[in-house]
Amino acid sequence: MAALKIAFEAPDNSGMFRPSQARPIDLVHLANQTMGDKALELEVLQMFSRQSRQLMKDMGEGGIEARKAAAHRLKGAALSVGAHMVARAAETIEAEPEADAHLSALSAAVLEAEHFVLKLCR
Repeated sequence: MAALKIAFEAPDNSGMFRPSQARPIDLVHLANQTMGDKALELEVLQMFSRQSRQLMKDMGEGGIEARKAAAHRLKGAALSVGAHMVARAAETIEAEPEADAHLSALSAAVLEAEHFVLKLCR
């Protein structure tokens, strides 16, 4: 009888639950964008990683207007793949492009998203 109870009870996974939007990449959003095509998901994420690196470089080298424009492009790219933390950090830079502290926060969010993508590509 104990075996039946164990077999049909839901496991206690409450400590492991992590909503999709709390991850560096919202995989549910990404799956919807790519219609569940896993190869396309990886390709899109790799393109996002390359684009993110280039836009971060552009933000560091350009003036205030260039930083604002690059942040806007990064926000759009991040929203398209479900990188919500990157999008929020980019939006902050878009609103206050002269604040270097925001650039550090964006850099950390991009790095976390990039590590997440690398793990998925293994």
